Amino acid sequence: MLAKIGSAAVLGLDAQPVAVEVDVRRSGQAGIMMIVGLPDAAVRESGERVRAAIRNSGLNFPGNQRITVNLAPADLRKEGPAYDLPIAIGVLTASGQVPPHALDGAIVMGELSLDGSLRHVRGVLPVADMARQNEQAVVLYVPASDAPEAALIPEATVYPVESLATLVAHLQGFEPLTPLPAGARLAPQPPPPVVDFAEIQGQEHAKRALEVAAAGGHNLMMIGPPGAGKTLMARALPGILPNLSLEEALEVTRIYSIADKLPSDVPLIQRRPFRAPHHTISHAGLVGGGHWPRPGEISLAHRGVLFLDEMPEFDRRVLEVLRQPLEDKVVTISRAQGSLTFTANFMLIAAMNPCPCGYYGDPERACTCSLRMIQRYCKRISGPLLDRIDIHIEVPRVPYEKLRQIKRGESSVSIQARGEAARERQRVRLADLGMACNADMGPAELRRFCALRDEAQALMRSAMRQMHLSARGYHRILKVSRTIADLEGVPDIQLQHLAEALQYRARVLEA
Repeated sequence: MLAKIGSAAVLGLDAQPVAVEVDVRRSGQAGIMMIVGLPDAAVRESGERVRAAIRNSGLNFPGNQRITVNLAPADLRKEGPAYDLPIAIGVLTASGQVPPHALDGAIVMGELSLDGSLRHVRGVLPVADMARQNEQAVVLYVPASDAPEAALIPEATVYPVESLATLVAHLQGFEPLTPLPAGARLAPQPPPPVVDFAEIQGQEHAKRALEVAAAGGHNLMMIGPPGAGKTLMARALPGILPNLSLEEALEVTRIYSIADKLPSDVPLIQRRPFRAPHHTISHAGLVGGGHWPRPGEISLAHRGVLFLDEMPEFDRRVLEVLRQPLEDKVVTISRAQGSLTFTANFMLIAAMNPCPCGYYGDPERACTCSLRMIQRYCKRISGPLLDRIDIHIEVPRVPYEKLRQIKRGESSVSIQARGEAARERQRVRLADLGMACNADMGPAELRRFCALRDEAQALMRSAMRQMHLSARGYHRILKVSRTIADLEGVPDIQLQHLAEALQYRARVLEA
């Protein structure tokens, strides 16, 4: 007898439908389960897990018959243990223990333990979204731990399954499962930021630059001596970032689901990601890769922050791969089996010392580095990569008088409110173009929304000549100017907005 069960395969950030076809018949080679359809090792091993799970669930495994499992389409790679449950249900259906049409139109996913209980699988959210986009009835049977994630798709009817035995009892009509209630779709409220800007003494210029970067989604570089507060301010940045929209939250959650990094108690990520990889990270760890490519740190930072502390300590070849994602907001990974594209629309926040010892230009401590050492240190970061960073700021040593102040600075809550208002102006302005912030604008949008008045054009003309700005640098100054104007709530870029943006373009790394 033949049975067909619906399932899905996750490729990159998308899912593709997979039909699990199971044929059970008597033959001379009884007791053999053959799995075909381009399976990987984890899928091929599912035969033994299915056999043990069926028997330990009190059900009958047709051991005196030959079982053939086909995962169609056969030219689509299949990986992971998520096919355990559909294969098991297919075997039970083909052997007459489950009604033949009980799962028509449904999608089944889950890894089986040997006792028949279900384990967590990755990629449930993109699978549910795939079913919705295909305009079919979205009915999913998934492990109970993954059900809240699948229920984020409003059109989905999600059945949480604890074990193979409970699903079989549901399909036989003895003990029906209850779909996940609507209240379970809500994720818990995000926790408050770890570091509040009110606790950072001094560094008003740097905090203002971080506010501008957060409001417009701009890349930023901080340079200063050790202990000046660069890392502290970077880790306080998530507290002033604008809130994620529902669409952005679903994008981020999809990536974390596929990377299998979604917390079990958080079905929907509501805070912007903050990723801070160590400088020993590999090329594949940063941009993604592997035999079956998975998202890297730049994709995990999508719609959030990628913080590179001590940036010159990163391998230069690793840093250079950031150039294309910073421009295109996606990264494409090519393998012999094909190419996969991951989204990577992130803010790059970098920090570095001015020299190897860290005290070049410090007024209180002498630098022990030679000029050649300083030049070699700064050249670890290429000019084209620096040109893609919108804001460059110096973070000097904080004097004692500032540190001993009892008066608190402005809180992250009030700074975040200004940034949220500026970001909302950008969303309204760019809504028809599919963009979320000023950093996403291209040349056409700059001509439309960043026109300069006569006095501002004169200042820009002088800056282009004196600072030797590239066309990319010119465009990025316009983007930052537009964000500063949005923070003030004015419709046009004025002279003071352009002047502030130009001071963030200082060539601090040239020696």
